[in-house]
Amino acid sequence: MRYSDYKKVLKKHHLRITDSRIDVLERFYNTIHALSFKDLEDQLEGYDRVTLYRTLNSFIDQGIIHRIPNDTGSACYGICFETCTPEQHYHNHIHFKCIKCGYIDCLPDTHIPLIDLPGYEIIDSNLIINGICKDCKKNAN
Repeated sequence: MRYSDYKKVLKKHHLRITDSRIDVLERFYNTIHALSFKDLEDQLEGYDRVTLYRTLNSFIDQGIIHRIPNDTGSACYGICFETCTPEQHYHNHIHFKCIKCGYIDCLPDTHIPLIDLPGYEIIDSNLIINGICKDCKKNAN
């Protein structure tokens, strides 16, 4: 994507165009894996922690990224790819975590089966499958 494309994404989601938002958005669109706050902090050394947290939160609020719970206690974040709006996040897909490299991938074409829990209202569901990713499996052979 070009700079003008990132600006369009921010405008579409009613966000002010800033250097930090463009840089964070670029990181998400140019990686195939989910990113943690630490990943962003390491890659974007020119921004303080507060700016990065605010940027992530505004992206979540406006439906640009979604939070992926992680068994490490800290979340990762994945791009929504046009599936979410500020009013509703919808990412009913499976996430895959590699036990070797630790990367988490969104698998948007593999949906979580619908579950009916009588008497309960399901707001969100998350499913993380642990295993060995294609790259680590290929490198092991």
